[in-house]
Parts: sequence; C-alpha cells; structure tokens
Amino acid sequence: MRAVVVGTFGDPAGMEVVDLPVPVPGPGQVRIATEAIGVGGVDAVIRRGTLAGYGFRAGHLLGSEVAGSVTAVGEGVDASWTGRRVWAFTGLSGGYAEHAVASVEDILPLPAGLTAADAVTLGSCGVVAHFALCRAPFAPGERVLVRGAAGGIGVLAVQLAARGGAAAVAVTASSAERGARLRELGATHVLDRSGEGGPDAPAGYDVVIDVVGGSGLPLFLDRLDPGGRFVCVGVVGGPPPADFGTRLMGAFRKSLSFATFSSDSVPAADRRAVRSAHFADAVRGALLPVVHGVLPLDRAAAAHRAMDAGTVFGRLVLTP
Repeated sequence: MRAVVVGTFGDPAGMEVVDLPVPVPGPGQVRIATEAIGVGGVDAVIRRGTLAGYGFRAGHLLGSEVAGSVTAVGEGVDASWTGRRVWAFTGLSGGYAEHAVASVEDILPLPAGLTAADAVTLGSCGVVAHFALCRAPFAPGERVLVRGAAGGIGVLAVQLAARGGAAAVAVTASSAERGARLRELGATHVLDRSGEGGPDAPAGYDVVIDVVGGSGLPLFLDRLDPGGRFVCVGVVGGPPPADFGTRLMGAFRKSLSFATFSSDSVPAADRRAVRSAHFADAVRGALLPVVHGVLPLDRAAAAHRAMDAGTVFGRLVLTP
C-alpha cells in the first residue's frame, strides 16, 4: 500500500511516499480502507522534529485520524464491524496510508449524511475544542478569546463558544478575509496576531483558548481579566518561553490560572459521546465542518507546506 513517512525531520521536503505492507489488525483492532485522512497540527509538529524527545524516528508514518470502511477485524472484535463506515483515531502514527489499523475502542460509526472528509475535520478537533472550554471552565456570558482561530481546533472553538452563550468571542486572524469568515462562524471581534483590535474590542477576557503557543504566549496572559483562565491546547507556533510563568506570578493579585489540555486526559466514553454529538450536529447543520481542501495522499508534503505558510483555514484532508 502507499503511505507517507518522514524520511528526514524538518522541512516538508523530507516527507516520502513509500510502499508498505498492508497492516494486519491485531487483537482488539480493526483495519480500515481509508477514504479520508485528517492533516492535523500535531502532524506538522512531529514532522518538524519539535517532539524528537518523545522518540519519533526517521520512517515515522504520520497521521492520527482517518475515516473509511472496515475491511478486517482482529481477534476478539465483533465481525459485524466489517463493511461499516467509521471514523478512527490511530494514535500518533498510521493515518497517512491507504489502509490503517485502530483499536475498536477508538472507532465510531459514521452517521448517514456525514462525509468522510467532514468526519476527520470534526472528529479530533471538536473534542479538543469542547473539552478545552470545559477545562477553563467557560460559562455563558463570559468573554472568550481564541488564539489561532483559523485552524481546525480554532474554528470549532469559535462555534462552540458562540453556541454556548459567550458575551464576546474574539479571534486572532492574519487577514481581514479570514476574520470575516470567522465572524460568519460566530466571532464578534477580530484581532491581529498580537492581540490588538479595534476600539470596540474587549479590554480583557475571562477565557483564552490558545492553539499557537510560541514566543507570543505571554502577551495573551496579559489579556486575562481577574480570575481569568488560559488553556493551551497546542504549540503549532513552537514552545512558549521557558520563563513565561513569571508573567503569571507578576499578576499574582489577579488570581489567573494557566492549564495545558490534551484530549488524552479525557475518558474514552466521554470523548465518544461528544464526538457522536458533534457528528449528529453536523448532519443537521448545527455545527459546520470547515474543510479547506482535499488533496491526494501523494501531495501530503504540499498540505504541510500550506500549514507552515499559515494559509489553511479549517482542515486539510488527504485521500488515497
């Protein structure tokens, strides 16, 4: 089967299309013929070599999220899964391929009316956005700022905050066009990448959801009102400064809080329930999956170049 691996970490040029054996599902696993493969920020972070300390090695098969049809099941898995269309989480490896394996605990049937591309746009990103707001926690009537709102997680965080009754949903955006699209999704204020906006923008926020991280993170801690909560869900812009905690200590009397969030910390049953609800919401039009574009698998490097350039709005999807 065709698959995309990281031959050399760093630039997307180091990604390679290779031929690998079709995987055999082990006990408790299923094999899926992929129809759509989600291209996520974590894929880019791994490919750049940012997470080298976690043991990723050359030849790593990228991809954590696929949708398609189950073609085989492993020992202990109900055979009735065979032939069903499902969404699947493959871990931090295995998705950029014509066939992928996943634990039966990490698959979910696709409802009628939901495309495979929409499923991989919602599946992981929606869960992160939902539980990040819970982690804050966010309450109706509060002001929310989503930093990095044009990506897969961000566009869903904007929609969920607006739907949840936020008094204001501010976003950072790199252009007026992207800001206008975010307003269509529920944003009320558009800021530049440094967090500056027009005179009508809130002076402070109760909750900041940050997908970016990087050197600019401390500036957004300053945007929190007393009692404000900052939740970092990604570091697509790189790690924050090592001393960013001094910003929190300097604002000690404001009682601010900072948290990281990974959906790995959420019980599987809770992730499944939220994901299922989001799929149903998308089918009935209550939640919008934003697919930036669909590319063939052998153009995965082009997809990563677009992410690195910051030109993606929503989610890029690969097809075998």
